[in-house]
Amino acid sequence: MNAAFGWLTSTLVILLSLILTLLIGLSFAPVQNAIGGPLLDMLWTGEAAQARLNAMNEAERSVHIWGTVLNDTLYPLAYGAFLAGLAGRFAGPRWMGWAMLPAFLAVLADFAENMVQVLALTGSMNLLAFKSVLTPLKFGLLIGAAMLVVLLILIAGGRFVLGKMRG
Repeated sequence: MNAAFGWLTSTLVILLSLILTLLIGLSFAPVQNAIGGPLLDMLWTGEAAQARLNAMNEAERSVHIWGTVLNDTLYPLAYGAFLAGLAGRFAGPRWMGWAMLPAFLAVLADFAENMVQVLALTGSMNLLAFKSVLTPLKFGLLIGAAMLVVLLILIAGGRFVLGKMRG
């Protein structure tokens, strides 16, 4: 895993992925304004997503599709790179792969959720019931990945301070 994903731990990649995460995150506001309400991504249950989908007209669905396909494909890649990069950097080579795993799984859950939403928005297939599992899973993994990063940074900081105190 180190050889395949070690590049994510570079300072440049971490900073670029943070900047992209922030910029792409801001790009959701115009999409939300154009559809006149919350994105399906923010709704935690299939029932709520179905009700929101039913309230959208064809133009709003089209905007939502493009927002999902463009913005919400890039967004998980950006936040995933940021969280995985930090986790891998602070976990060290031995635990890098395991530390990066929650961020990678959050990205996969987000992609699965996006696929369910686009299928429903296009009228191809309605699998919105899966959002009741996918959305909490996505947010749980995302929060878990972020908490792991904070924990790893605290451990690294503690080791640094202890090392300085020992001389």
